Amino acid sequence: MDAEESVRQAYEAYYRRLVTAVFGLVGDVAEAEDAVHEAFARVLAAPRSFLKADDAERWLRVAALNVARTRYRRRWLFDRLVRSGRVEASPEAAPGVSGDRVVLVAALRRLAPATREAVVLHHLADLSVAEVAATLGVPVGTVKARLARGRAALAGFLSDDGPVSLPERVRHA
Repeated sequence: MDAEESVRQAYEAYYRRLVTAVFGLVGDVAEAEDAVHEAFARVLAAPRSFLKADDAERWLRVAALNVARTRYRRRWLFDRLVRSGRVEASPEAAPGVSGDRVVLVAALRRLAPATREAVVLHHLADLSVAEVAATLGVPVGTVKARLARGRAALAGFLSDDGPVSLPERVRHA
């Protein structure tokens, strides 16, 4: 059996489990799929070590996790540079995506995770307040409070006058 056929069989046998494993690390299905695809691409580019491996799935899992870790470190470093002001995330940095969307995503990322989840689920995923509460496992009143804080914060972040400083409790709520 040739290398291409071995990789095809491995793809069919292990793809779902590999994506699941990497998803557990990165928390994003698209990122997990990309990491697994890149691991398979590496195998196709240099199949010798893969073909010699005692456990093909383990070899692929390690490769996919290494890809995911490398991407995470790069993204973490970039986010840190953006937060420090040393690098500016501009609309031109994401070709094919509108400038408004880049600005909105940057503003959303400045919200505390719990607030961001509520805002995204309600305003971008079009879930009702009750559905957001059920999804997040919190009371409806908590969702309403998070939405109010999120909208206020976003209004400041997205105003033409520039960012508005938020109290510490809003940034970490």
